[in-house]
Amino acid sequence: MITLSHVLQPASPGSTAVVIPDGPSVSYRDLASEIERVAGLLAAAGVQRGRAVSIVLPNGLEFMTVFLAVARAGAIAAPLNSAYTDDEFKFYMEDANSQLAILPPGPHEARTAAAQLGIPVMEAALDNRGRVMLLRDGYALSSSRDPAPPSPDDVALFLHTSGTTSRPKGVPLRHANLMASLRNIKDTYGLTPDDVTLIVMPLFHVHGLLGAALSTLNSGGTVVVPPKFSASAFWPVQKATRSTWYSAVPTVHQVLLQRADDDGAPRQSFRFIRSCSSALAPATFEKLEARFGAPALEAYGMTEASHQMSSNLLPPGARVPGTVGAGTGVEIGIFDMDKPGQLLATGQRGEVVIKGPNVMRGYNNNPKANADSFVNGWFRTGDQGFLDAQGYLTLTGRIKELINRGGEKISPLEVDAVLLQHPAVAEAVSFAVA
Repeated sequence: MITLSHVLQPASPGSTAVVIPDGPSVSYRDLASEIERVAGLLAAAGVQRGRAVSIVLPNGLEFMTVFLAVARAGAIAAPLNSAYTDDEFKFYMEDANSQLAILPPGPHEARTAAAQLGIPVMEAALDNRGRVMLLRDGYALSSSRDPAPPSPDDVALFLHTSGTTSRPKGVPLRHANLMASLRNIKDTYGLTPDDVTLIVMPLFHVHGLLGAALSTLNSGGTVVVPPKFSASAFWPVQKATRSTWYSAVPTVHQVLLQRADDDGAPRQSFRFIRSCSSALAPATFEKLEARFGAPALEAYGMTEASHQMSSNLLPPGARVPGTVGAGTGVEIGIFDMDKPGQLLATGQRGEVVIKGPNVMRGYNNNPKANADSFVNGWFRTGDQGFLDAQGYLTLTGRIKELINRGGEKISPLEVDAVLLQHPAVAEAVSFAVA
């Protein structure tokens, strides 16, 4: 059970795997059949094993099916943000050496970019029975060939780092990396077939894809996939689907809190609420638990680690505001920033480093970045933080974003947290100014 071909783990094949609000619901049996059928179409159409397929689809059944079908066919799924510009699409497609782009019908910047790069295009759409059609030049594919299954060591997912401080780096993640991460997430939150996750994050990113959607499918639960996050539709969908948890960035949590009374949000809602991808201020943590009546669990993830590295725990385990919890199947250490490779003692601040089966082996075609990022078997995250006596990690900022005031290193996250304690402050961000 160590490739994405084994990700579906239903308690019963007839149980519901995916729910599309105002759209179809799909059982595990039917989803598995669709994945095999679409993988066969891709194989017969000449999709090569071990090469990337750019997937530019919004959240929905088409994305879920196509993503898993590409992986099942032995190719590399390379999902991209539909909102990218023409130049961005060209960069990401070219850097991934994409052999094919799969897009929604109609005009799209990605279509223009693919044409300029000479990359073939297919369209994915649902037919009137809720099945995924793959179209090329306006004609639905029908020929099929049974693809050989992928191996754990094959690359399954190709993403890029954000590139806020440098050129985005390609991150190849293997099937074994992804399955290790899914096991960690399932174990951390005790996911079962009774769980229903409401997707609010985009599926082209590891947070929504691994942190919520695939981890739930791997537990036999149900994934509710609206086309995009809508604050006004959030609580009606949650009530209609009896969703038991969701995962989001702090900005989404803040929007839901600001609208809670006007939207008639319940006082008792989810089994738990997960926060990741950005620091959750203690003030927001307290408001989430008080207003929505559910434990708020802050986690720590990054693309290079197939998403999750640490998390606070469900009751009766500890959840400590301002921390991202303890390692979840991942070993966490702190390097001396002046002497990379030298581990610091408990309570000392330095660079957060990690080890684990979910961590990538190295960036794509980037030996310098790999030499800088891996030291003595540890991956350097670029984040500053410290561990307490219980092994809980507190992040104090990105190393490159620390504010240097007369030689004193100040964490912008700590300044943000203080500002957000004031009742008149809804959002805060601090940064260095010369």
